[in-house]
Amino acid sequence: MGGYIPLGAEGILYAFRTQRNMRVHAAAAVAACLLGAGFGISAGEWLWLALAITLVVSAELMNTAVESAVDLTMPDPHPLAKIAKDTAAGAVFVTAVFAVIVGAVLFAGRLLQLLRSFF
Repeated sequence: MGGYIPLGAEGILYAFRTQRNMRVHAAAAVAACLLGAGFGISAGEWLWLALAITLVVSAELMNTAVESAVDLTMPDPHPLAKIAKDTAAGAVFVTAVFAVIVGAVLFAGRLLQLLRSFF
């Protein structure tokens, strides 16, 4: 089985290797998971966190796919190519805002309480 990569994993690996934003999202996801573990969030809270992470990573993968397909079919600048790329990036933005809201709901109060305990 050496060298077998499961279906879809090559695309995920490509995005991590080539897309800075994917690495940023992954770092944020790891930080959020560490906070979740550190604060001992509930199973329901873990589901919200997992949903937010999954949506952002999925949107970033779709954005990468759209950008690659547009670049393949339209190497020269074109207004419709720009719209396709901007719209795909907008989907990432929407999911990232959702993830920030989830993180704020889950962690803001806990972080404030932790800060207050130090001062």
